[in-house]
Amino acid sequence: MNARSASLATTLALGALLLGALTVSIAPAGGPAGLAAGLVAALAACWTMALLSRGDGLAARLAVPALFGLLLLWLWEVLVTGFEVPRVLLPAPSAIWQALVANLPTLMADFRQTVLREVVPGYLMGCLAGFLAAVAIDRSPFLQRGLLPLGSMISAMPVVGVAPIMVMWFGFDWQSKAAVIVVMTFFPMLVNTLAGLAATGAMERDLMRSYAAGYGQTLLKLRLPNALPFMFNALKLNSTLALIGAIVAEFFGTPIVGMGFRISTEVARMNVDIVWATIALAALAGSAFYGLISLAERGTTFWHPSFRK
Repeated sequence: MNARSASLATTLALGALLLGALTVSIAPAGGPAGLAAGLVAALAACWTMALLSRGDGLAARLAVPALFGLLLLWLWEVLVTGFEVPRVLLPAPSAIWQALVANLPTLMADFRQTVLREVVPGYLMGCLAGFLAAVAIDRSPFLQRGLLPLGSMISAMPVVGVAPIMVMWFGFDWQSKAAVIVVMTFFPMLVNTLAGLAATGAMERDLMRSYAAGYGQTLLKLRLPNALPFMFNALKLNSTLALIGAIVAEFFGTPIVGMGFRISTEVARMNVDIVWATIALAALAGSAFYGLISLAERGTTFWHPSFRK
């Protein structure tokens, strides 16, 4: 599919979704007419996405996931409105958006507390500790026999059991949440880094020895670059684990701010739309974090076969 066809298909899909939205807004309380319009719009959007998925251009790669996300949101809106689902069970995306806009200052304060003050420091400390432990284990067989089983045992500890202990140890502020994140992100980084360091072939190591390279030179110039894809897998996995760990840890004690605190408080007040707005903000933050790491991976491991055409 060329660029002109992709642009036409995208326009048709967006037009179908907008037409369905207009019909729902005209029909009183959604109603059967709104539900039927939403289903027609969904079929039209699926057809245009099938056309777009045949292309390999940039427009097709960007349009298909964007249209798919809009389609899911639209179906959510149509089904909730058409079947008149109670807001306390499942609010419509429009209600969630209204709650997000109306409570934006509060949600941004929660974002700063959870993501900037808890997730980022805990993520950096956990990944760095896992990386340093992997290098030490790779260097010392003694540590490999002693530290690796200990790391496996730590990773098996449930976060709901670790979080209250960390709150008692480090207090109610960001330090206890960062400690929980360190526990959750340490082992994935350790295991993936060890796997990457072990992935270097024997011929490459023999070549470095023939150049009289020591352990440090072989590590920096051969083994660590070869381990980057494995390490980035751990970084992407930890980007989601860190956010989950911080939100769960806030359920067990936090200052009167934070995404986990907001979810637990608003659920008790039956403000489900604010709860979903907080969840949506957390999902956007986690997706953006994951995307930044993926961009960094693409820029540093462009030589890897997975990125070659």
